[in-house]
Amino acid sequence: MPPKDTAGARARQVVARCKREGVQLVRFLYCGNDSVIRGKACHAAFLPSYIASGIGLTVAMQSFNMLDQLAPDGSFGPVGEIRLVPDLDSLAVLPYVPRTARLMCRMETLDGEPWSACPRSFLERMIERARGEGFALKAAFENEFTLARQDDDGYAPLDRSPCFSTIGMDGAAGVMGEIVEALVAQGVSPEQYYAELGPGQQELPIRYDDALRAADNQITVRETARGVALRHGLVASFAPKPFPDEAGNGSHIHFSLWRMRDGMNHFHDAKGRYGLSAAGQAFMAGVLAHLPALLALTAPSVNSYRRLQPRFWSSAYAAWGPDNREAAVRVPSKRRRIEMESTNLELKPCDPSNNPYLALGGLLAAGLDGMARGLDPGEPTLVDPDTLDPAERERRGIRRHPTSLAEALDALERDEVLAGALGPTLFKEYLLVKRSEVRAFAGKDVAFELAQHFYKY
Repeated sequence: MPPKDTAGARARQVVARCKREGVQLVRFLYCGNDSVIRGKACHAAFLPSYIASGIGLTVAMQSFNMLDQLAPDGSFGPVGEIRLVPDLDSLAVLPYVPRTARLMCRMETLDGEPWSACPRSFLERMIERARGEGFALKAAFENEFTLARQDDDGYAPLDRSPCFSTIGMDGAAGVMGEIVEALVAQGVSPEQYYAELGPGQQELPIRYDDALRAADNQITVRETARGVALRHGLVASFAPKPFPDEAGNGSHIHFSLWRMRDGMNHFHDAKGRYGLSAAGQAFMAGVLAHLPALLALTAPSVNSYRRLQPRFWSSAYAAWGPDNREAAVRVPSKRRRIEMESTNLELKPCDPSNNPYLALGGLLAAGLDGMARGLDPGEPTLVDPDTLDPAERERRGIRRHPTSLAEALDALERDEVLAGALGPTLFKEYLLVKRSEVRAFAGKDVAFELAQHFYKY
């Protein structure tokens, strides 16, 4: 926490900026166990007091699932309250909503302590754990999302343009140009843009940042794409599988660990295998070792597992390899003349229905465990793992991913490292909420599943 006088000065700066830019409403945003972005707003006239105290929120929201149902066996109900306390450095005036700003929030107890069920606080704990070992995680989410129009039959994609085509870029130019402009205005830096394979599908990789800001950026991307699309009469869906027979939407995580003592990329070793250091390989091995459980955090919706199928280029096996887009962890090619900076790993089985604070916190916990134990990731996979003989996959320890959210949750429940990292309160409640979603979708048809995920993510 910053010193009291520093925090007071920062609060005055935030209030002054909102006044200067004519802000009327300030949204206090959070992302819950259901991965739905939610929040409350205060009038700017009362912003100073709510910065000081936080905005009240019922504890029950961390027992809500994505269907707005209170988990029947959840720990939290009508009694009890916490506070949404803003990170003042996260202030952004929203270009797509008149006279409105937003702040990212953590959940705190009435005594001002981090609430044990808060996802953002979990990531902050993992960041501090890495800092204690002299490292900082940098990451970026590589998002795919679908632009569509709502009609009487549901949702119709914006177009059916070819993959990477300028036809697709031209067709979406108005809305995508405005999305990019709005992101830049909020301090988020899109690095690339292209029309992807699926109907109406766009891809928008974001520049990497420190772990907490990378998670905040992911919230900003989802909010901005949806808000700008709405102004154009469109829906921007980050659902993992918006249409059952078309390409799914991923949010691959690119990540690297940097040394605090000299500001260098700890994953980089020009003489290492594929330019990857021994520490980078051990971190990757930790991710692979915990991957069945980690998927419950990175691919956390019922809809996610329609995407994680063999030969879908989203990965279906716990394998790794250089520029292997069917492996769970890809070692991307380095960029010429910035080899050290561009050394990173890419986690493929990850989609935008996740809570980015949980996804990055779990990833960091798994990787640090791999480094602590000196794990070896094994042989690289240089082909599509699905083309290998099953006996060869077994020999090399290449496991099939969980094929449903229920299986991933079972794996998470057995994973002592991730359970310990999450802490007993968040671990228990996350499992309860997600299991309630599994039950809620059981027996429902595909149309119901797609409709629920399409507009909530």
